[in-house]
Amino acid sequence: MNIHPTAVIDKSAAVAKSAEIGPFVIIGKGVTIGENTVIGAHSVIEGRATLGKNNRIGIGVIIGNPPQDLKYNNEDTTVEIGDNNTIREYATINRGTMDRKKTVIGNNTLLMSYVHVAHDCVIGDESILANCATLAGHVTVEDRVGIGGLTPIHQFVRIGRMSYIGGGSRVPRDIPPFCLAAGNPLVMAGLNVVGLQRRNYSEEDRRQLARAYKLIFRSGLNTTQALKKLDGSGLLGSEPVRYLADFIKNSKRGICK
Repeated sequence: MNIHPTAVIDKSAAVAKSAEIGPFVIIGKGVTIGENTVIGAHSVIEGRATLGKNNRIGIGVIIGNPPQDLKYNNEDTTVEIGDNNTIREYATINRGTMDRKKTVIGNNTLLMSYVHVAHDCVIGDESILANCATLAGHVTVEDRVGIGGLTPIHQFVRIGRMSYIGGGSRVPRDIPPFCLAAGNPLVMAGLNVVGLQRRNYSEEDRRQLARAYKLIFRSGLNTTQALKKLDGSGLLGSEPVRYLADFIKNSKRGICK
């Protein structure tokens, strides 16, 4: 175990022998640090946070501190972080409230410097949040999402899988999967064609998604009319199109148009 002599580690914390703990790190009561995880100097991890294996935590990162929610009354909530994540300098990840009781980050995700992940957020696998992206409480980010820098996301918003949001955009509504969005006010900017190709979606699925996108966002129909027409279009035989349609049907905040 490689622990710098200036680090302060609570006796109840479980730190793997292969973990590396840098100078002036504080690890609080009930924290779990997995194998080969590296914690950079001056970072603070508290609130029964759990970090899996092979994570890289930068300088001054704060994980598991109390949520910035006036309703929070010191309830026992947590942060759960999976494996192979990189969390860069001065990022902050608040623990949950009694709503979800935890804030969750999956595997193989990159949070760049100064990213803020508020209470009760859930971030899936293989996503990238660029510098100063800011998630309010209860936000859900699905797998393989890209969020540009300086992008604030409203509470309770859901970001669909393999979508991409341009930097400096304000996100007040849900972003459907496989789509691009950017600007102020935020508007849809097409399909994430490059991402779909890189993830080896078939040419047929990409073609069907393009037809569905045109129907939903470019036909002049409102969302209810577009979904009804989509139901009778034959496009729902494609799994990605079904996922897109179900995402929109289940949206609580409404989608960006």
